[in-house]
Amino acid sequence: MHLDCPAMKGVPEDGVEGERLSRLQVFASTSSLHGLSHIVAGGALSFRRLLWALFFLGSLALLAVVCAERITYFFSYPHVTKLDEVAVHNLTFPAVTICNLNEFRFSKITRNDLYHVGGLLALLNSRYEISNAHLAEPETLAALREKANFRGFKARPFDMAEFYNRTGHDMAEMLLQCTFRGANCGAHNFTMVSVC
Repeated sequence: MHLDCPAMKGVPEDGVEGERLSRLQVFASTSSLHGLSHIVAGGALSFRRLLWALFFLGSLALLAVVCAERITYFFSYPHVTKLDEVAVHNLTFPAVTICNLNEFRFSKITRNDLYHVGGLLALLNSRYEISNAHLAEPETLAALREKANFRGFKARPFDMAEFYNRTGHDMAEMLLQCTFRGANCGAHNFTMVSVC
Protein backbone atom coordinates (compact mmCIF):
# COMPACT_ATOMS: atom_id res chain seq x y z
CA MET A 1 0.00 0.00 0.00
CA HIS A 2 1.30 3.39 -0.96
CA LEU A 3 0.42 6.66 0.84
CA ASP A 4 0.74 9.80 -1.26
CA CYS A 5 1.74 12.29 1.37
CA PRO A 6 4.32 15.14 1.52
CA ALA A 7 6.02 13.50 4.52
CA MET A 8 6.54 10.32 2.44
CA LYS A 9 8.38 12.08 -0.41
CA GLY A 10 11.81 10.68 -0.79
CA VAL A 11 11.11 7.52 1.22
CA PRO A 12 11.55 4.38 -0.86
CA GLU A 13 8.56 2.09 -1.19
CA ASP A 14 10.40 -1.15 -0.62
CA GLY A 15 11.67 -0.14 2.86
CA VAL A 16 15.07 -1.79 2.29
CA GLU A 17 17.06 1.35 1.52
CA GLY A 18 15.48 3.60 4.19
CA GLU A 19 13.26 3.72 7.22
CA ARG A 20 9.56 3.61 6.41
CA LEU A 21 7.22 6.03 8.31
CA SER A 22 4.18 4.59 10.01
CA ARG A 23 0.73 5.98 9.33
CA LEU A 24 0.67 7.65 12.76
CA GLN A 25 3.96 9.41 12.03
CA VAL A 26 2.67 10.60 8.66
CA PHE A 27 -0.53 11.95 10.29
CA ALA A 28 1.43 13.59 13.13
CA SER A 29 3.86 15.31 10.80
CA THR A 30 1.11 16.77 8.60
CA SER A 31 -1.45 17.56 11.32
CA SER A 32 -2.05 21.04 12.68
CA LEU A 33 -2.73 19.54 16.14
CA HIS A 34 -0.07 21.13 18.36
CA GLY A 35 2.36 18.80 20.06
CA LEU A 36 1.43 15.63 18.20
CA SER A 37 4.35 15.88 15.79
CA HIS A 38 6.74 16.23 18.77
CA ILE A 39 5.32 13.16 20.50
CA VAL A 40 5.34 10.79 17.51
CA ALA A 41 8.66 11.96 16.08
CA GLY A 42 10.94 9.19 14.89
CA GLY A 43 13.81 7.99 16.99
CA ALA A 44 14.31 6.79 20.52
CA LEU A 45 12.07 7.78 23.45
CA SER A 46 13.45 10.96 25.01
CA PHE A 47 12.64 13.17 27.97
CA ARG A 48 11.42 15.87 25.56
CA ARG A 49 8.93 13.50 23.87
CA LEU A 50 7.72 12.30 27.29
CA LEU A 51 7.18 15.92 28.42
CA TRP A 52 5.24 16.73 25.21
CA ALA A 53 3.08 13.61 25.75
CA LEU A 54 2.32 14.63 29.37
CA PHE A 55 1.32 18.16 28.32
CA PHE A 56 -0.77 16.87 25.43
CA LEU A 57 -2.62 14.28 27.55
CA GLY A 58 -3.05 16.80 30.39
CA SER A 59 -4.62 19.33 27.99
CA LEU A 60 -6.85 16.64 26.54
CA ALA A 61 -7.98 15.61 30.05
CA LEU A 62 -8.68 19.23 31.01
CA LEU A 63 -10.74 19.69 27.83
CA ALA A 64 -12.78 16.58 28.67
CA VAL A 65 -13.40 17.77 32.26
CA VAL A 66 -14.51 21.26 31.16
CA CYS A 67 -16.80 19.84 28.43
CA ALA A 68 -18.38 17.38 30.88
CA GLU A 69 -18.94 20.16 33.44
CA ARG A 70 -20.56 22.46 30.84
CA ILE A 71 -22.84 19.68 29.55
CA THR A 72 -23.89 18.84 33.13
CA TYR A 73 -24.58 22.55 33.77
CA PHE A 74 -26.63 22.79 30.55
CA PHE A 75 -28.81 19.82 31.46
CA SER A 76 -29.46 21.21 34.94
CA TYR A 77 -31.57 23.92 33.21
CA PRO A 78 -30.33 26.83 35.33
CA HIS A 79 -32.35 30.03 35.46
CA VAL A 80 -32.13 33.24 37.40
CA THR A 81 -35.15 35.36 38.13
CA LYS A 82 -34.63 38.77 39.64
CA LEU A 83 -37.73 40.66 40.68
CA ASP A 84 -37.81 44.05 42.32
CA GLU A 85 -41.28 45.03 43.49
CA VAL A 86 -41.90 48.59 44.50
CA ALA A 87 -45.21 49.66 46.02
CA VAL A 88 -46.27 53.12 44.85
CA HIS A 89 -49.41 54.69 46.26
CA ASN A 90 -49.73 57.69 43.95
CA LEU A 91 -49.89 56.14 40.47
CA THR A 92 -51.26 58.37 37.76
CA PHE A 93 -53.73 57.10 35.21
CA PRO A 94 -51.67 55.58 32.38
CA ALA A 95 -51.54 56.76 28.79
CA VAL A 96 -53.44 54.27 26.66
CA THR A 97 -53.37 54.02 22.87
CA ILE A 98 -56.43 52.52 21.22
CA CYS A 99 -56.36 52.30 17.45
CA ASN A 100 -59.26 50.80 15.55
CA LEU A 101 -58.15 49.61 12.12
CA ASN A 102 -61.60 50.47 10.81
CA GLU A 103 -61.26 54.22 11.26
CA PHE A 104 -64.77 55.21 10.20
CA ARG A 105 -68.21 53.89 11.05
CA PHE A 106 -70.01 53.09 7.81
CA SER A 107 -73.36 53.80 9.46
CA LYS A 108 -72.33 57.44 10.02
CA ILE A 109 -71.14 58.10 6.45
CA THR A 110 -73.56 60.33 4.49
CA ARG A 111 -74.09 60.64 0.73
CA ASN A 112 -72.07 63.87 0.76
CA ASP A 113 -69.21 62.11 2.60
CA LEU A 114 -69.29 59.27 0.09
CA TYR A 115 -69.22 61.73 -2.80
CA HIS A 116 -66.08 63.47 -1.46
CA VAL A 117 -64.09 60.60 0.09
CA GLY A 118 -65.61 57.47 -1.47
CA GLY A 119 -62.53 56.93 -3.60
CA LEU A 120 -60.22 57.55 -0.63
CA LEU A 121 -62.12 54.93 1.37
CA ALA A 122 -61.94 52.50 -1.60
CA LEU A 123 -65.75 52.36 -1.73
CA LEU A 124 -66.08 54.11 -5.10
CA ASN A 125 -63.97 54.12 -8.24
CA SER A 126 -63.05 57.22 -10.27
CA ARG A 127 -66.47 57.18 -12.04
CA TYR A 128 -68.30 57.27 -8.66
CA GLU A 129 -69.38 53.65 -9.05
CA ILE A 130 -69.19 51.03 -6.31
CA SER A 131 -65.86 49.21 -6.50
CA ASN A 132 -65.52 45.53 -5.58
CA ALA A 133 -69.24 45.07 -4.95
CA HIS A 134 -68.74 41.30 -4.85
CA LEU A 135 -66.75 41.63 -1.61
CA ALA A 136 -69.48 43.41 0.35
CA GLU A 137 -72.14 41.77 2.49
CA PRO A 138 -75.69 42.07 1.03
CA GLU A 139 -76.98 44.49 3.71
CA THR A 140 -73.90 46.71 3.45
CA LEU A 141 -74.05 46.62 -0.34
CA ALA A 142 -77.72 47.69 -0.31
CA ALA A 143 -76.93 50.64 2.01
CA LEU A 144 -73.91 51.57 -0.12
CA ARG A 145 -75.99 51.51 -3.33
CA GLU A 146 -78.56 53.83 -1.73
CA LYS A 147 -75.87 56.28 -0.55
CA ALA A 148 -73.98 56.06 -3.90
CA ASN A 149 -77.05 57.10 -5.92
CA PHE A 150 -75.88 60.54 -7.01
CA ARG A 151 -78.68 61.25 -9.52
CA GLY A 152 -79.89 64.78 -8.85
CA PHE A 153 -77.45 65.06 -5.94
CA LYS A 154 -75.91 68.46 -5.30
CA ALA A 155 -72.68 68.20 -3.29
CA ARG A 156 -72.22 70.41 -0.25
CA PRO A 157 -68.86 71.67 1.11
CA PHE A 158 -66.80 69.02 2.86
CA ASP A 159 -64.68 69.35 6.02
CA MET A 160 -62.29 66.48 6.76
CA ALA A 161 -61.91 67.32 10.47
CA GLU A 162 -65.69 67.33 10.92
CA PHE A 163 -65.84 64.04 9.01
CA TYR A 164 -63.29 62.44 11.36
CA ASN A 165 -65.11 63.68 14.46
CA ARG A 166 -68.53 62.57 13.25
CA THR A 167 -67.70 59.19 11.71
CA GLY A 168 -64.81 58.14 13.94
CA HIS A 169 -65.34 55.66 16.74
CA ASP A 170 -66.67 56.96 20.03
CA MET A 171 -64.81 55.93 23.19
CA ALA A 172 -68.09 55.47 25.09
CA GLU A 173 -69.14 52.84 22.52
CA MET A 174 -65.75 51.12 22.34
CA LEU A 175 -64.95 50.92 26.06
CA LEU A 176 -66.63 47.89 27.61
CA GLN A 177 -65.08 47.97 31.09
CA CYS A 178 -62.44 50.01 32.88
CA THR A 179 -61.09 49.85 36.44
CA PHE A 180 -58.03 51.57 37.84
CA ARG A 181 -56.75 50.97 41.39
CA GLY A 182 -60.06 49.36 42.31
CA ALA A 183 -62.24 52.25 41.08
CA ASN A 184 -64.41 52.24 37.97
CA CYS A 185 -63.43 54.51 35.13
CA GLY A 186 -65.15 55.40 31.89
CA ALA A 187 -64.89 57.28 28.63
CA HIS A 188 -64.72 60.59 30.53
CA ASN A 189 -61.28 59.56 31.89
CA PHE A 190 -59.83 59.39 28.37
CA THR A 191 -58.75 62.33 26.22
CA MET A 192 -58.14 62.03 22.49
CA VAL A 193 -54.67 63.31 21.68
CA SER A 194 -54.30 62.36 18.03
CA VAL A 195 -55.74 60.13 15.36
CA CYS A 196 -53.88 56.85 14.82
